[in-house]
Amino acid sequence: MPAKKKNTQGGLMYKGKPLLRRGNLLYYGNPEDKYIIMMTVLESTKIIDLDVSTSVVVQLQTNDIPGKEKVLKKAERDGLFSALDVGEFWLEEALSENS
Repeated sequence: MPAKKKNTQGGLMYKGKPLLRRGNLLYYGNPEDKYIIMMTVLESTKIIDLDVSTSVVVQLQTNDIPGKEKVLKKAERDGLFSALDVGEFWLEEALSENS
């Protein structure tokens, strides 16, 4: 079995890439890479005492120059898992085309 990558910063990892949350924004991908995924939670529902995302906008954007990001693809999905799924696909596709 291959060894899992350990995040030295102690944050969340998803499929070997960092996942960072800042309020209603989630960032997925390595900050050093040319592309990154940004997800915005538009709506959430409270289930017992837990907020569950029901509407999420996912964007593939460039990560070259801070403050000058360009959105390449954008979609709205129901739920965080669906947004992560499409975002991970877009990110892998963009990074492999760039290599």
